[in-house]
Formats: sequence, C-alpha cells, structure tokens
Amino acid sequence: MTYRSPIAVVGMAGVFPGALDTDAFWSNILSKFDATIDVPGNRWIEAAERVVRAEPEVDRAVSRRSCLIEGFRFDPSGYRIAPEFLAGLDPVHHLVLHAGRAAVSLGRPPRLRKERTGVVLAAIALPTEASSTITRDLFAAVFEERLFGCHRYRPPSPEGSAAARVTAFPGALLARALGLGGGSTTLDAACASSLVAVKLACDALNSGRLDSVLAGGVSRPDCLYTQIGFSQLRALSPSGRCAPFDHRADGLVVGEGVGILVLKRLEDALASKDRILGIIRGVGVSNDMRGNLLAPDSEGQVRAMRSAYRQAGWTPGEVDLIECHGTGAPVGDITEVRSLLRVWENGDGTTGRCAIGSVKSMIGHLLTAAGAAGMIKTL
Repeated sequence: MTYRSPIAVVGMAGVFPGALDTDAFWSNILSKFDATIDVPGNRWIEAAERVVRAEPEVDRAVSRRSCLIEGFRFDPSGYRIAPEFLAGLDPVHHLVLHAGRAAVSLGRPPRLRKERTGVVLAAIALPTEASSTITRDLFAAVFEERLFGCHRYRPPSPEGSAAARVTAFPGALLARALGLGGGSTTLDAACASSLVAVKLACDALNSGRLDSVLAGGVSRPDCLYTQIGFSQLRALSPSGRCAPFDHRADGLVVGEGVGILVLKRLEDALASKDRILGIIRGVGVSNDMRGNLLAPDSEGQVRAMRSAYRQAGWTPGEVDLIECHGTGAPVGDITEVRSLLRVWENGDGTTGRCAIGSVKSMIGHLLTAAGAAGMIKTL
C-alpha cells in the first residue's frame, strides 16, 4: 500500500523499565542506563531461590534478572469511568490508561475530534497478576473441596473479574475512559505487535475511516510466566545481560512497559498546527513463511523492509539510523543483520555512515510493546 498522505506522529507517551515517562526514558538512553534488576520478592509467588536454577530445568528459570517497572503510581481520577472501579484493575490496565492520557494531554496536546479518534493496541495474551490470582484461588478451592470436603471459593467482585481481562479489554477501556468514539482494535502479533498496530492505524487514517488514532502496545504479564517460559524455550539470558549484536550475547532479558503514539494525517496535523514529532512514509509487513519464534526467516524480513522503502521512496543509502529488533538471541540477531545486508547490498551509501541499535540492551524485550519502545526512542 502506498500512502496517499504521510502520517504524522503528534503525540507519544510511555512507561518503561527505569523510566516513568519519555523524558526519563530519553535521559536514560543518553546516560546509557541499564534498567536490568533482580526480580523483587513481591513480584513472584515463589521465593527466587526455589525458582532459579543455573541449568535449565522444567518449571524453573535460569536467571532472576529482568527489566521491570518500579515506583509507578496510578491516579484513577479524571477519566470517564468511576475511580473506584479503575483503582481495582490490573497494572496492565493502569499502564494503558496512564500512557494513553499522557499521549493526548502532555506537552503541546494535539487537537483531536474524539468522535473520530480510535485505538489500536497490541496486548500480550498471557496471564496477568489479576488473572493468576483468580486462577490460584479457584484451584485452591477445588483442591480443598476434593481433599477436605469444604467449599470456600468466593467468586471475584465485578472489579476483580474485569481486572482479569487480559486481551481486548485494555484497548476498549482506554477508548471509553478518554471518550473516544472511533472504536478499538486489539492484536497480538508477537514481537511485531505494536508496529503492526501502527500499520493498522495508518491504514485507518488513509482510508478516511478515522481522523486520529492512539496506537502502540503494552506488555505487563505476571513476570513469573515470562521468566520461566523463555527459560524453557532456551531463549532467556543465563547471564542476565541483554547484548544485541555482541559476540557475548546469550539470550534475551524480559522487560515490561507501554508505549502509545498519537497519529494523524500530515495535512490534518499541519492544519491543526499540532506539534509534529515525526512522519511515517511507509510501513512494510510480511509473513515469516519458514521461520519460528526464535529463528526468524530472512526472506520475510527482506520483503517487509523492501516494501517500506518502496512506499517511502527511499534508498538504503539515504538512511542514517536503524532501530533494530535486536533481542540478544544470537540466531535472531544474526538473521537480522544478514537481512539488512541483503537490502543494502546494492546501495550507494558510504561505508560506516549508518548506525544500528536496539533499545532492548537497556530495557529488555518488551514483547508486544517492543516496537513502540523502539519507535519512541527513535523519535
């Protein structure tokens, strides 16, 4: 698809490991701050010494190092939903609401027609802390009833039930809380999710269906699931260090966070005198036909990049910076570099003029929010 109008980014906000807003995020990038920490004791239901093993074992993690958000406090006031209801929701909902409101209100807020503003949000389909709690309570009650004949299970409150909704609810909640009438879409396309959300938002704007879109991604599951899950996949870094494109790299470090961007057609942004943070001239998407979660296929990456370059009317030699996926998983990183070399092999740029990087080296892999974090870093 060739965009008849470039798309302007007119607002952005996020909460990332070590950074509760984008100003702190940028300051951390400049100071080379590593947000990796030992998982605090209150984040896992088991003590770390019972969970972590130096060698891979079933239902165990090879490291307790992770990139987590600490010190975040959610203010439930000022939304179009009762504060007492919002206060009882899961942290994933609090992050989305906070970042969404900040994206449209902080700095020089963009002018939006709320009835024609929509939400496209990437959200990971994994258990959250609230859904995990409900599951544990239910199973514990079943075990007690079977073993001791007593029935103690109490269904969760309406707020508790809502807090356990982990997929479509965060995006729909944000639209309702901000009074946006353009609908909401939720997706989980694994690591590409939040950039696919941006692509779908651009399509909605170019089709004329919407005049503005809040697009991005969030990932804030129960971190014990991701720590053990990526250990079982042999993808988690045993050293607890994310080192993209480094010969010492031994895997990824899991992060969490949210990134939201506000998008409008460029001509509308100019007419409204919005502050323009950046312009999207093309987005490439493809299917990875022969790859898998840990070993992507170069052919699919090359098709996506060449499509984006064609739409933008660029050649590789004109590019100064590439924010890469760069997870620190050696196979994936090697594949990505080979894909870039294929796209650039007939380029006319001077050797050494384009920098590559990956913000995952500082905040870990944010999964469904990873692309939004990289895009916000670039902007």
